[in-house]
Amino acid sequence: MRVLRAADRIATPWKNGGGVTREVAAWPPGADLGGFEWRISLAEIAADGPFSIFPGVDRVLTVIQGEGLLLTVDDRMLALDAASPPLDFPGEARVAARLTHGPISDLNVMVRRGAWRARTRRLTVTGASDVAAKARVTLVLALDPLRIVRPGGAIDLSPLDAVVLEHGHSRLSLEGRGRTLICEITVDPEHIQQ
Repeated sequence: MRVLRAADRIATPWKNGGGVTREVAAWPPGADLGGFEWRISLAEIAADGPFSIFPGVDRVLTVIQGEGLLLTVDDRMLALDAASPPLDFPGEARVAARLTHGPISDLNVMVRRGAWRARTRRLTVTGASDVAAKARVTLVLALDPLRIVRPGGAIDLSPLDAVVLEHGHSRLSLEGRGRTLICEITVDPEHIQQ
């Protein structure tokens, strides 16, 4: 288990220069935007505009803060906010964002198509919750203050702190009252057969 503190993240410009991202975790470590196998990041969208294109990449976007976003994916327009389910779309899609009531923040998960698959889900902790980490990589992002309970002591998580569990078959116990996002990255079964 690795704890990744929000305070340690460095802001970098988007690939298209239209915004800012903060990498939470990536494989391989230190990979640039052209060389990652998978990448989990937080982005701030403060102005309307296009998304960067990532051919051969599958993306999952989840709004975590802000009043709303109209996202056009190819010719389909979707309204997203901090309660919307995560949205999957291909990295080569033509995507444009229009803010409806000011800036938003989102979690962006990107994986190389054919090698990895990604799933993101929301979990609200109301007292105590266990997260089963069965995926190759499971990342828990705290949106509100929470506590990890484990043998040997507790670990407090501040908003936007994350915990990474790798290689599956483990559990994480969370306590408190707050929202989280659970990101699961698995090996694409078709990739294993090749």
